Amino acid sequence: MEYEPIIGLETHVQLKTKSKMWCACANQYGAEPNTHVCPVCLGMPGVLPVANEKAMRLTILTGYLLNSELPGHARFDRKNYFYPDVAKNYQITQLALPSTLGGHVDFELNDKIERVHITRAHLEEDVGKSFHYDRQSGVDFNRGGIPLLEIVSEPDITSAPMAHAYLNALKDILTYAGISDCDMEKGMVRCDVNISIRPKGSSGLGAKVEIKNMNSFSGVRRALQYEIPRQIEALTKGERIPQETRRWDDVAGITESMRSKEDAHDYRYFPDPDLMPFHPSEAWFEDVRKGVVELPLARKHRFIEQYQLPDGDAEIFMNDVALGDYFEQVAGKAKEPKTIANWVINNMQAKLVESESTLQDLKFGPASLLDLIELVKSGKISNKMAQTVFNEMFESGKAPSVIVEEKGLVQVSDTSAIEQFCDQAIEANPGPANDYRNGKQAALNFLKGQVMKLSRGKANPSLVGETLQQKLRV
Repeated sequence: MEYEPIIGLETHVQLKTKSKMWCACANQYGAEPNTHVCPVCLGMPGVLPVANEKAMRLTILTGYLLNSELPGHARFDRKNYFYPDVAKNYQITQLALPSTLGGHVDFELNDKIERVHITRAHLEEDVGKSFHYDRQSGVDFNRGGIPLLEIVSEPDITSAPMAHAYLNALKDILTYAGISDCDMEKGMVRCDVNISIRPKGSSGLGAKVEIKNMNSFSGVRRALQYEIPRQIEALTKGERIPQETRRWDDVAGITESMRSKEDAHDYRYFPDPDLMPFHPSEAWFEDVRKGVVELPLARKHRFIEQYQLPDGDAEIFMNDVALGDYFEQVAGKAKEPKTIANWVINNMQAKLVESESTLQDLKFGPASLLDLIELVKSGKISNKMAQTVFNEMFESGKAPSVIVEEKGLVQVSDTSAIEQFCDQAIEANPGPANDYRNGKQAALNFLKGQVMKLSRGKANPSLVGETLQQKLRV
C-alpha cells in the first residue's frame, strides 16, 4: 500500500513592536537576562494587563495580507498550563474569537503556483526562555509577554519542499509589510509541524504527530524528511502511530517522543476576566488597511510583465525590496528596462556588497545611471569604458559626462583614425591576418584586441570589427 503525508504548520512570529503585549517593558533582543520584566509580565497578584494596540493593528494587517476574514471582534482567553518559562502559569491567547479567520498564501514551487489555506492567525504572548546547565537551570523572562502571532495553516502541505517554500513565502509577506523582522537567529520565528500519514487517495487523516523545537525553516524540512519515512515504515510493519508530541534533534537529525498530545480541554480555556473583548470601529480597520503592501509574488510577476524582465532578475528585485525600488525609479524613465536591470544587478549590487554599503550611501542619483547608459548607447564610450566610469561614479558621485571628459574616455569613432590603427595591427601581425583570410574566425578577435591596445581602448569596437573585415576580405 502507498501512503502520503498530510502536513499542517503552526508558525509563531514575534511582532515588530517597541513594547510587550500587556505592559510597557521593552520588546528588545539581547538584553541581560530578566532586565525587561515587570509585575505585569511576571504575573504578580493584582496586576492588570493592557493590550498593545500596535500589536492588534499588525495582526489585522496580517489578515488583510493573507486574504483572511476579519470578524470585527476578538476576545482573549487564558490557556492554563505549567511550564517553567511561563511565570504566571497561564498564557493569554485567542481561542474562541480570534482576530482573523481563513485566508491563504500563494507561492511558487517547481514552476507552479501552489496555495496553502490558513485556518486562523491569532494573537497571543510569547513565553520566557529556559537555559540548562550541568547542575542547574535558569529562566530568562525578557521574552515573556512579547506579542506573538500564531499562524495556523490547513493540512494542505504534502511534502518537505512544499513546507519549506510555504514558510519562506509567509516570511517574505510579513517582512515586506513590516509586521516582523522574522530574524530566526533571534527566535523571532518558530514553527511546529503537525503531520499524519494516510493511504494514498483516501480522505481521512491518520494519527496526528506534532514536532516541536525547530528554529529554522531548513530544520522543518529536515524534520519532515526524517519523520515521513519513519511513520510510513511503522505503518507498513503494521504498527500503530500514537498521537504524540515529538522534539526535533537538529544535531542527531531525528525526532524523539516527548509526551502524549494534549487536547484543547486539557488547557482549561476560559475568557480572560481582565481584558475586555476587542470591537474596533470601521474607521480603525480602514486606517490599518492603509498599510497593505504589494505581495512579493505579485511584485515579481508585475516586474516580469511590466518591464519584460526574465524570471531571475524579477526574483532578485522581489527578494531585495530596496534594490527593486531603485530599479523602478530608473526604469520608469528608460526605453530598455532590461539594460537598467543589468547595471543595477551586475554592477551596483556588486559594488554595494564589495563596499559593505547600502543604497542610502549612494553618491549619485538615478539620473546619473540613465546618463551613463545613454553615453554607451550614443557610442561616445564603450561598454568597457562605462565600467570605469561607473566605478568612479560610485566612489566620487561625479556625473558620468564629467568623468568621461576628465579622463579623456571619449570613444574614437573616426573611420580614418580607426583605419590607421587597423593597418598597423595587420602589418604587425601578418600570421593572424592570414589565418583569418583562411577561415579562422578567432584570429579576428586577436586583431581587434591589438587595435584596441593601439587606441588605448578608445576605438569603437564595432567599427574596428567592420574595418578589419573589410581590409582582410579576400
